Amino acid sequence: MKKMLTILALCLACSGAFAQTATPPMGGNPQRMAQMAQQLQSRFASANTTQDGKLTRQQAAAGMPMVARNFDAIDTQKAGYVTLPQIEAFMQQRAAAH
Repeated sequence: MKKMLTILALCLACSGAFAQTATPPMGGNPQRMAQMAQQLQSRFASANTTQDGKLTRQQAAAGMPMVARNFDAIDTQKAGYVTLPQIEAFMQQRAAAH
């Protein structure tokens, strides 16, 4: 549970979703964790202007700058797009490295 909270906190912090909060939530609050997951999904959905479940580099640049900066590392299959599960996996790897 703590690992997922850390992953979501990193992902949201890197994508600018914490702009409205003073500090990232900690402590494993399940309600807050669910809210953070929903925010991530919402940001992805907003950036995914074609509504196909895939972000191109251009869509990422416009709506999820952290994803755009790390696009090549996230797009492990070199498909030219990234999915929400790929972004989550990338953030999990990043969290494990820190």
